[in-house]
Amino acid sequence: MKKMKEQSQAGFLIAKIRQVGERIFVRRLKQYGIEINPAQGRIMFALWQKDGIPINELAKNTQLKKSTLTSMLDRLAKLGYIKRLYSKEDRREILIKRTEKDRRMEKKYVEVSEEMTRLFYKQFSRSQIDRFENDLERILDNLTEFEANLQ
Repeated sequence: MKKMKEQSQAGFLIAKIRQVGERIFVRRLKQYGIEINPAQGRIMFALWQKDGIPINELAKNTQLKKSTLTSMLDRLAKLGYIKRLYSKEDRREILIKRTEKDRRMEKKYVEVSEEMTRLFYKQFSRSQIDRFENDLERILDNLTEFEANLQ
């Protein structure tokens, strides 16, 4: 009789890695005097790639639901990291723009992010990192495709 294959622990391990990594990341952000959390940092990272974008585009880039994103943007605006401006082309469209406070914080946040990346990949070769990230992208694509078909 064949032995049943053990159940994969990938989801469980990813969740644990996320929890431990986020605790370390939050602690390091505080040590650098950064007052935003990693989820808000994901929003800011998207804006660092392209500033002055509509909320719908930002939701797509961060994979956050619009209602979740709106409340997070409220907090970031209150902290002075972003501002909302009406589009000159379409007054119904609101654009999310970075502020000077965010520009000053970006370098420190990137330093902490790079420190976390070095910690994640300690003792990994470049080819191991490439393979791992490729596999993660495939998993994300699988989940994104499945989620799109649910709607």
